[in-house]
Amino acid sequence: MAGKTGFEQGPIRPPSEAQSLLLRITRNCPWNQCLFCPVYKGRKFSLRTVEEIKRDIETAKDIADDIKALSWKLGQSGRVNNHVISTIFSSSVYSDGYRSIAGWLYYGTGSCFLQDADNLIMPPDDLVEVLEFLRQKFPEISRVTTYSRSRTIVRRSVDALRRIREAGLNRIHVGLETGYDPLLKLVKKGVSATQQVEAGKKVLEAGMELSEYVMPGLGGKELWEAHALATADVLNQINPHFIRIRSLRVPERVLLYEKIRSGEFHMQSDDNIAEELRVFIERLERISSMVTSDHIMNLLEEVTGKLPEDKGKMLEVIRRYQELPDKERLIYRVGRRGGAYRSTDDLQRDRATYEKLQRLIEELMAKGGLPEVERFITEIVDQYI
Repeated sequence: MAGKTGFEQGPIRPPSEAQSLLLRITRNCPWNQCLFCPVYKGRKFSLRTVEEIKRDIETAKDIADDIKALSWKLGQSGRVNNHVISTIFSSSVYSDGYRSIAGWLYYGTGSCFLQDADNLIMPPDDLVEVLEFLRQKFPEISRVTTYSRSRTIVRRSVDALRRIREAGLNRIHVGLETGYDPLLKLVKKGVSATQQVEAGKKVLEAGMELSEYVMPGLGGKELWEAHALATADVLNQINPHFIRIRSLRVPERVLLYEKIRSGEFHMQSDDNIAEELRVFIERLERISSMVTSDHIMNLLEEVTGKLPEDKGKMLEVIRRYQELPDKERLIYRVGRRGGAYRSTDDLQRDRATYEKLQRLIEELMAKGGLPEVERFITEIVDQYI
């Protein structure tokens, strides 16, 4: 059975779901117009049938059982450990789907993420049937999560959402991006701030966990402050479980790049985004959300903590960056984008890396000055999109 590959997986998942079982419930995005999003463009959205999805779940279960049988054959008593993983990943016999299941069993998270962009667009009865079948085949799964859009959620009743939760869906990831209506319209998000609030409250009333994604930089140089303040105000009304930071990046393949090229949109610098983030965090009030900065696109990973108690700590992270000398801010930015730094404290902890980055910057400056350094940073960070 090692060559069996018959279950679909989509192109993306949240970083927090890196160790989850991935199953594709719908294909692509039913909206697919957001100017900042590089995913799904040129691909048609489609609903998968319940029968298709069930076959995929059965295939995933068969593969999981086969991997456990392999473990017994290798003398590992059914455990999916380093020996079993090494056997599977070192052989061309095993498919990508097989490796995906093996990785999930190895990490033992008990989590499943349903792909693609907006699974709540499925008829509720169909989604409930899929979730119940998933729980039947994988009773060890303790958490099931998915992406959805606020515009879709507001069309669902709280009773329907509650039935979906009772069938097994624990957490919803929503791309809020901004709470500023003129900016929502500019980037073609297809939703209003009022709808964002209504959707978030519905998810919470149904008893699900809610992750809301915000996008520093999306307002550009002109709208950054209104974007930061309005987004915080929307989140203050929702009080989601998680606020996840995803800084804007605009490689050439993204539709928003045309507005940059035409001069309609002006990207924020890293230093300006740090100030935008400070204004945003400062504005978050009377909520108990967990703020996370869990992506390499974010300059300041340490802007993470539980509100309200960690608000001062997060603001201190931003202050430390802003008070660095110009030279050290530049070294940190190159090091962070290249994956060498996770904290401004790393500048002093690892002097060998500091000196290496300093020499790199000197070479780039000699080649083309500060614009060459900025071009280098952009190329590094855009590869993560």
